Amino acid sequence: MNGMQKVLVVDNGDRAPDCALSAELASMGYASVTAHFEAADDILALIPSPAAVVLQMPREADWSERRRFLELATRLRRTLASSRTPVIVTGGVNGAVAMLQNELGTRAVAAPDL
Repeated sequence: MNGMQKVLVVDNGDRAPDCALSAELASMGYASVTAHFEAADDILALIPSPAAVVLQMPREADWSERRRFLELATRLRRTLASSRTPVIVTGGVNGAVAMLQNELGTRAVAAPDL
């Protein structure tokens, strides 16, 4: 797992099996780390340069929860701008995978063997 680029997935802690991004990301060659919304900054401190950050809003989130995710996205985009790390906000697996593929394009997803 150390040789793979990592994607941080941030959610609200409700992790239904049909909403998990980890299998989709693994099939794309990424290792994923899923963290609760409240722990996002702490986890980012441990992952020096993630390939992307995906904020996975619950499908049935109320306005207050959506606003919290959008505010976090705005802050992370500012913070990660210098590293050009994409911050993607989504409400489902299919949308996140498509956005990741579009955002990262043909960039190599696995680190070169050293």
